Amino acid sequence: MLRSIKQIYGDKLGASDGDIGHVKDVYFDDQRWAVRYIVADTGSWIPGRLVLISPHAVGVFPEGGKILPVNLTRNQIEKSPAIESHKPFSRQFEEEYYRYYGWPYYWNGDALWGASGFPLLGGSSIQFLEEPPVNAVPSDQRVDTHLRSAKDIVGYQIQIKEEMVGHITDFLLDDRSWVIRHLVINTGNRFHGKKVLLRPEEVVRISWKDSTVVANIAREDLLERAEHDEPSLEKR
Repeated sequence: MLRSIKQIYGDKLGASDGDIGHVKDVYFDDQRWAVRYIVADTGSWIPGRLVLISPHAVGVFPEGGKILPVNLTRNQIEKSPAIESHKPFSRQFEEEYYRYYGWPYYWNGDALWGASGFPLLGGSSIQFLEEPPVNAVPSDQRVDTHLRSAKDIVGYQIQIKEEMVGHITDFLLDDRSWVIRHLVINTGNRFHGKKVLLRPEEVVRISWKDSTVVANIAREDLLERAEHDEPSLEKR
């Protein structure tokens, strides 16, 4: 099922032994277009701290209500590697994070999640705790990963050739694989305009400097697409 990323912002996150905050943002891999982490605002529980929650730890999306189940304890989350001092994320930080929880590295292997097309829901896999990264390089030579904030990209202009034809308002997420299937584009101004869907494979590149997403499609193709009906998505 497709889920609006915008609609999960603010949803509460429930660990196995209590609430841990709410969804503040998600970080996706701009090469595979998969959501790799939920960013949790811990509120008064751990004041001033944001924590990462991998889809490996998230249970099935609920059909009703506003709480996402997380198959971790509050103690595990509290002691997890902090992200404040690791922005932008490096592969070294991600290795530390994955070793802490004992999950297989999603960047090892040909599948979307390493050896599988889906995250391993239901708990950690201790046998992977000592798994070395493929093609490991010294820590001082590791480059930043391709993780991007979905919130930061909302509002980016869509560029086709030299023309701006709209802007991003949302993303539609496959709630099993955690892959972004569509970008929601408003082809008008900020408050008015037809909303249509753009597929990630139609994106050529994202220009962080210019706040634009360059698409390789015909302008008429985008503008003539069926209008995206947001209310048709299941309300959570």
